[in-house]
Amino acid sequence: MNNPAIRTGLIVIAAAVAIGLYASVFTVGQMQQALVLQLGRVRDVLNPVGQNKPGLYFKVPFTDSVVLFDKRVLDLDLPVQTLLTADRQNLEVDAFVRYRIVDALKFYQSVGTTALANQRLASFTNSALRNVLARTSRDAIVRTERADLMNTIQEDVNKQAKGLGIEIVDLRMTRVDLPAKNSQAVYDRMTSERKKEATDIRANGDQAATLIRAKADRDVVVILAEANQQQEELRGQGDADRNRILAEAFGQDADFFAFYRSMQAYEQALKGQDTRLVVSPNSDFFRYFNDPQGRRPQGARNGAAQPTASGADATTGAVR
Repeated sequence: MNNPAIRTGLIVIAAAVAIGLYASVFTVGQMQQALVLQLGRVRDVLNPVGQNKPGLYFKVPFTDSVVLFDKRVLDLDLPVQTLLTADRQNLEVDAFVRYRIVDALKFYQSVGTTALANQRLASFTNSALRNVLARTSRDAIVRTERADLMNTIQEDVNKQAKGLGIEIVDLRMTRVDLPAKNSQAVYDRMTSERKKEATDIRANGDQAATLIRAKADRDVVVILAEANQQQEELRGQGDADRNRILAEAFGQDADFFAFYRSMQAYEQALKGQDTRLVVSPNSDFFRYFNDPQGRRPQGARNGAAQPTASGADATTGAVR
């Protein structure tokens, strides 16, 4: 055992065994499925969709190879493309696809890799989008039938994807919009329509305001006329009542009535600070000054008070 050659040989054998064991063991994860290939031919499928058998597996070293595929849902985002609708409208459509590899053997035999599968799937989806949307109007795509259209497109793509060992989980159009030129034209048209509508609303409002103002002005004239009429009627009624009361009072005591009217005349004629009247002392206007009973003196005359032009006192009599 102390022979160096024997010791070296044992080390080489141990290393070869270790390398052989390492080459014959592989692991399949929880989210993976595996194909075991023997000289390029599929020998076994491990942990496929629908089964849950992850763990440590063995293979024949140097002759067997293992290809791993993802069991999770994979995503494919499609680039924006311009499609023509049934009413000859161009639309920019942005879509995505979510899919799962359900048959690893068929997937390996048809496409082999996820990158090639994405290319084929993108081709299927674009073709289905063009075929379905070409039979549909823009309004139906954008508003009324969008959900049904996406379901139809998903069914068409799923039929083609089955040949690749793929199942389409979800397919959606994330954005459906007009091209930039068309969007600007539509925006300008919408702006013009809104301005026209606003102009019509303002015109209708101005017309309604004019009618309301005219009615209000007419109502004001009518109300003022009715108020003036009622005022004149009340004033006339008041004057009639006053004259009737005065007539009744005059009929009850003519002397007192004459005295009262004279006092009122004095008050009105002499209420100013600089009032000057040039009258005769024996004038009938001052008969209550000469006699409390209001008896006219002998030779009195009914003379009207005449104001002087200069306001000076006259020699015949002056009152301030």
